[in-house]
Amino acid sequence: MINALLVEALEAVGDLLADANVAYGIVVVGGASLNLLGLVTRATNDVDVIATVANLQARPLELTEPPQPLPAPLQRAIETVQRDFDLPAGWMNTEIAAQWTQGLPPGLAKDLTWHRYSGLQVGLAGRASLISLKLFAAVDRGPQSVHFQDLLALQPTSAELEEAALWVRTQDAAPEFPLLVDQVIAHVLPGDDTANR
Repeated sequence: MINALLVEALEAVGDLLADANVAYGIVVVGGASLNLLGLVTRATNDVDVIATVANLQARPLELTEPPQPLPAPLQRAIETVQRDFDLPAGWMNTEIAAQWTQGLPPGLAKDLTWHRYSGLQVGLAGRASLISLKLFAAVDRGPQSVHFQDLLALQPTSAELEEAALWVRTQDAAPEFPLLVDQVIAHVLPGDDTANR
């Protein structure tokens, strides 16, 4: 079930931007993207912004740059919605933007579904990109993390996991990291009951 509060919050941000005669585009990953695409039912009000869109007139829309800092009118709209909806500080944040230094999942720019909320265009990362990002986060945070649970909920195939792993293995130079990636994949694959313990 799509989180109605999340949709209302995004609509409110877009309305505030439209009232100010400005428009912005952002690219969202994580739980918000999973929920808004209907891929998982876990409710979240945490919107992880990984990129911004420089040219809203271009077709197709494309992510173009890290989102730090967010444009001041957008940041003001986010803070207003935080106050009006009683959302936690940082409900829309750019912490995931640090991923630009290591590289984004291949194909992320083409793996987007766009939604328009008045003055706010939101690109939602698609299934392949989300599997890659969730696999990386699950290796980093462990089997008790929400990232691991999201990965299980996505029910990726072995082929999807191996494709994601090609990118994930490049994200950490530690010699043991590829083994950790393989261990998470082994726990996620259907038929492995250790993932549900």
